Amino acid sequence: MSFHALDASAVLTAAARAAGINADGAELIRDGANVLYRLPDRVVARVGRPGICVVAEREVDVSRWLEGCAVPVVHALAGVPQPVVIGGRPVTWWRLLPPHRPATPGELGAVLGTIHSLPIPEELRLPRFDPFAGIDPDHISTAQALDPQDRAWLTRRLADLREQYQGLGAVGSCSVIHGDAWQGNVAVPDNGTPIVMDLEKVALGPRDADLVSLAVDYTDFARIADEDYNAFVTAYGGYDVTTAPGFRTLAEIQELRWVCFTLSKAESRPGAAEEARHRIRCLRGHVPRPWTWNAF
Repeated sequence: MSFHALDASAVLTAAARAAGINADGAELIRDGANVLYRLPDRVVARVGRPGICVVAEREVDVSRWLEGCAVPVVHALAGVPQPVVIGGRPVTWWRLLPPHRPATPGELGAVLGTIHSLPIPEELRLPRFDPFAGIDPDHISTAQALDPQDRAWLTRRLADLREQYQGLGAVGSCSVIHGDAWQGNVAVPDNGTPIVMDLEKVALGPRDADLVSLAVDYTDFARIADEDYNAFVTAYGGYDVTTAPGFRTLAEIQELRWVCFTLSKAESRPGAAEEARHRIRCLRGHVPRPWTWNAF
């Protein structure tokens, strides 16, 4: 278990005591950007990173709003403090999902179509979507895992894509978007009703931003078969984002995000540095499509 998880365990203990929640025998589910624990009585504790208390509070509000719109969503517990903040880290409390699998492309398309059709909830004051959020130019320019040529190329690429994105103006229709829409963020239990989860990046933005991740899997990585991508388009309502004028810009921003995420793991995960270098070779045109990228 990482030191991050150990720190989170102490936060969980204090937060559970403050909220009056039983955390005896807490089991680690996932140690990532957020640390998740399974508690007694089918409760899940989500321990956030320092400084994201506003985001954690908004996740709870978004969950309750989606429930009010009759959208199946991960359930935030009522009757307990949401969030409890310990040492600057927010802890939120959720109902454990039943056994489930990731959504198919068709199921994901249907869920996104539903979310995008919802009225904008003015009371939630959702942030504006920023496709470059989390990309740190300073980290790129000082990344020891890269040679100077790759660092310079990535820096230029980020600047070029920012300019291209600004040039697009309004990219499709603005609505409530999930912000991190992929098959793993829609859980499908045995009863077949998809459940939306991981609400941290819900925002107001172009609908295309939610469609591009799966579309790129189809166009650039060949991870999605023709029939599955067609099912995604059909379930969404017939709109194919790959035909949109801004698709390549959005696709290349998404791919840059995936490169920078792997680069951020270069010092802590074996193989991440080489994977980042491979991904850059792909983006620079040194490796033909379809590409194969290892998950990190």
